Amino acid sequence: MSTKAGQKDILIVGAGVLSTTFASMIKELEPSWNLKVYERLSKPGEESSNERYNAGTGHAALCELNYTVQQPDGSIDIEKAKVINEEFEISKQFWGHLVKDLGIGDPKEFIRPLPHISFVRGKNNRKFLKNRYESMKAFHMFEDIEYTEDIEVMRKWMPLMMEGRSADDIMAASKIDEGTDVNYGELTRKMAKGIEKHPNASIHFNHEVKDFNRREDGKWEATIVNRQTGESQVQVADYVFIGAGGGAIPLLQKTGIPESKNLGGFPITGQFLECTNPAVIEEHGVKVYGKEPPGTPPMTVPHLDTRYINGKQTLLFGPFANVGPKFLKYGSNLDLFKSVKPYNITTLLAAAVKNLPLIKYSIDQIIMTKEGCMNHLRTFYPEARDEDWRLYTAGKRVQVIKDTEEHGKGFIQFGTEVVNSEDHSVIALLGESPGASTSVSVALEVLEKNFSEYTSEWKPKLQKMIPSYGQSLIDDVELLKKIRKQTSKDLELNYYE
Repeated sequence: MSTKAGQKDILIVGAGVLSTTFASMIKELEPSWNLKVYERLSKPGEESSNERYNAGTGHAALCELNYTVQQPDGSIDIEKAKVINEEFEISKQFWGHLVKDLGIGDPKEFIRPLPHISFVRGKNNRKFLKNRYESMKAFHMFEDIEYTEDIEVMRKWMPLMMEGRSADDIMAASKIDEGTDVNYGELTRKMAKGIEKHPNASIHFNHEVKDFNRREDGKWEATIVNRQTGESQVQVADYVFIGAGGGAIPLLQKTGIPESKNLGGFPITGQFLECTNPAVIEEHGVKVYGKEPPGTPPMTVPHLDTRYINGKQTLLFGPFANVGPKFLKYGSNLDLFKSVKPYNITTLLAAAVKNLPLIKYSIDQIIMTKEGCMNHLRTFYPEARDEDWRLYTAGKRVQVIKDTEEHGKGFIQFGTEVVNSEDHSVIALLGESPGASTSVSVALEVLEKNFSEYTSEWKPKLQKMIPSYGQSLIDDVELLKKIRKQTSKDLELNYYE
């Protein structure tokens, strides 16, 4: 990389949805800057961003019950749901810009309208869902939510799940029609193609970043190995952006920056049951989320999801978890052990002590067979037959473990964590769901935190990409309505026609 006056060299590790989102923004904001993306696999979006390795839910807090927490007095706190919903609306604006202004192709190839439903059983869960409905209904972001305890209504909403159930069963459901299914793998591939078309940007597949060295002039040297030829090279950059999914923590450690200390990761492998019977698949055209079992972490929330993969409707149930030492699906069994350092071992041990339910859950999941998974599925779909489903291994997620002033040592962070060096030359994205859905907001956070000297200059361009940029969709009712109507048109979701 060579830099002319005013130019910057940015080296990006990984070609998943977060990296390609950030790169897509930067190449519009600063066309003269040099971008080089290095991906260890042969294609973009082949790890957690791949459509078969995640739930594909457009996480907008419409049906995900873990974003609406019951308080000790029985009330429901919907503040996190508001934030998640706004962040997904921001993502949709950017995706609409990619379709309308940058011509990335047919939006139906990566996003489709799909109702989002929450479903619970039992008196306590029914009371929780009703209270949640009333709290959400009263706020403008969620005013279209519906609620029912009537099995006949539920048969209309989710007929597959009502087969074999009695009207005497204690159940409840809520529904919002303006949900989505998102193929994040296809979206990532489309953004990657757009990046490759830019004269000052390139993506190098089958290239693995192995190490970093800080030069005296403040720039970074990255050692990169061609995985096909074994050839090694060194690239120099002003900024290093690590968006390598589960591989981000080991790479961040190799920078040696103080912010990489007292961080660790707990790798979890996802598994899904996939339906193989077309008649069953056709009968369930919604996404249905349940409530996590008592005493288990948020990642245990079960859901029965219609998906669109390669233009074809599919049906998945999960997630089920398994534990292994790899940080990436296509990683090494030494990943976890190599990440344990003298400076983070107490952090990891503290996390183990504090999170016994997570450890118990993980052990239970390890020993679970397909039969056990099918029994879980039957709590959603009582008539499910073993021969109609297959169990497959999906992607990896690495829960970030860190020390915080508020929570002390060994706090497990759910969600996406942005870590940067004090001089902002190293930026790393750690964590997991709802990262893909909120990837645009995460990229904006990266820009605002690490390129603050440019943000006033960039504001007009950012407002073209994201019309609500700098304004609140939570507070401004009319703006939210306007934005939703526009993105529905741009992405051909057709909610408001």
